[in-house]
Amino acid sequence: MGAPLTTGAGGRAPADRARYRRILGFASRQLVQLWWFELFLPRIGFGRLSDRSRTRRLQLLARRFHGLAVELGGLMIKVGQFLSSRLDVLPPEITDELAGLQDEVPAVPFAQIRELAEVELGAPLSQIYAFFDETPVAAASLGQAHRARLSAPDALDTGLGHVIVKVQRPGIDRIVATDLAALRKVGVWLSRVRAVSSRVDAPALVEEFAHTSLEEIDYLHEAASAERFADDFADDDSIRTPAVVWARSTRRVLTLQDVTAIKISDTDALRAAGIDPSDVAAAFARAMFDQVFGHGFVHADPHPGNVFVEPAGDGAFRLTFIDFGMMAEVPASLRGGLRSLVIAIAARDGRAMIEAARAIDVLMPTTETAELERALTALFDRFGGMGFGQLKDVDPREFQDFADQFGHVMRSLPFQLPERLLLLIRAVSLTSGMCSALDPDFNVWDAVEPYATQLLSEESSGLMRDMATQAAASAGILWRLPQRVDSLLTRIDQGAVTFDTSRLERRLDRLEHVARRIASGVLFAALLVGGAILLVPAPPLAIVLMAASAVPFLHAVFARPPR
Repeated sequence: MGAPLTTGAGGRAPADRARYRRILGFASRQLVQLWWFELFLPRIGFGRLSDRSRTRRLQLLARRFHGLAVELGGLMIKVGQFLSSRLDVLPPEITDELAGLQDEVPAVPFAQIRELAEVELGAPLSQIYAFFDETPVAAASLGQAHRARLSAPDALDTGLGHVIVKVQRPGIDRIVATDLAALRKVGVWLSRVRAVSSRVDAPALVEEFAHTSLEEIDYLHEAASAERFADDFADDDSIRTPAVVWARSTRRVLTLQDVTAIKISDTDALRAAGIDPSDVAAAFARAMFDQVFGHGFVHADPHPGNVFVEPAGDGAFRLTFIDFGMMAEVPASLRGGLRSLVIAIAARDGRAMIEAARAIDVLMPTTETAELERALTALFDRFGGMGFGQLKDVDPREFQDFADQFGHVMRSLPFQLPERLLLLIRAVSLTSGMCSALDPDFNVWDAVEPYATQLLSEESSGLMRDMATQAAASAGILWRLPQRVDSLLTRIDQGAVTFDTSRLERRLDRLEHVARRIASGVLFAALLVGGAILLVPAPPLAIVLMAASAVPFLHAVFARPPR
């Protein structure tokens, strides 16, 4: 409903112009305060005053934005949720305050919902559905959902009866366009502030958010994502997704099978159904990490309202995912970087973790990381392998000591999460939080361990294949070498050889080079096999040996022969 909005203020309705000015007015006031406290005061010698008031000012800013988002609705709530996940860009004083922002708004009167749905579907609701509940199941900033029952012909065609019908809020296209226009303007302003532009590309951040938001208000895109997700888990009976009723779906109306069951966070209901919440935590983590490391297509909004647990008797169950408006793609290039990152974390290798972070564009290539490597080493030494339940038992002073020692390192480095990683990190973060709520002893490293083991195995297999090829080539050279030497000595005895010293020296250099590569190959094989043997009885030593084998391997494979 509503035509696309122009970016200029003149083409907007009065209410939209007021909304646009409200957002820009809020942003401009905060930018003036930022300039005054963070740029001007330090330049005239009052930097300590700015430092002392920073925490209070940032918390007040976040609270004010929280209030603005709740009042305006629309994309502003989504902006708050989006910013709460940008730990790479924003200080914790802001992200912590915005973390609790919920996308819950008053429902739209049913008469308006009915009008929009009937225009979209081309017929009265009473003809399309045998029953349509006027009270919404849920109401959010972009749309709301109602229970319904398909008409007899549709039920016969689809095999479905009870359904959920999602309907966009009337005028949401216009509101989204207004909000995005204002946010793009704010992005341009921020790009001119050096303190901000040195840390983040604000216009790109806005476009990233705009792309995700526009996909969320296209219900046909969500329907396609739901079917792709279902195809990924077609052979897994423990995962369920709602079927799409395509004949009763448009860009603004989406009809789905009603798969409502026990909300995953309702531990009392789970226990009443004979289901152990810790089993649910393990199954949920496995399902999410299968998406990340297996399918490469990840549900990026797995909060409790979007995941149900369906009892199957005798303590068994299956998980049901809904709401596929926010999905994360994991392309092959990113999967390779994530593989390196998981292997580095499993090996507690700070340097390898930094290199993996560079590979997935979290760190700039030229970033000086010696201090970061030292911080990660200390972090692994003290807290590595702990689950959230164990971390709760750690003396808070230890966290404070670590923050005092290395906090400036984390804040000063130019971290920025690229677009492709943002939704993925959100998904993993929500997964970890949900699993810890279901099982206080849940350890995310235990959940990742099977994938890390598989990745290490795949990595070792690849190295062995490459080394086998190189060893075969070197063996061929060694096999032919005695015959060639004997032939040369025979020709010398016959006086048929004249010596060109320079060429002989080059040949000897090459032979020496081959011998060194063979020695490197033997050393690589010894370290790798030793690490494989020790992987079960002594994992830390095994990982060290396998990691150390990379050095002779690289020499054996990539060392250039002398010219």
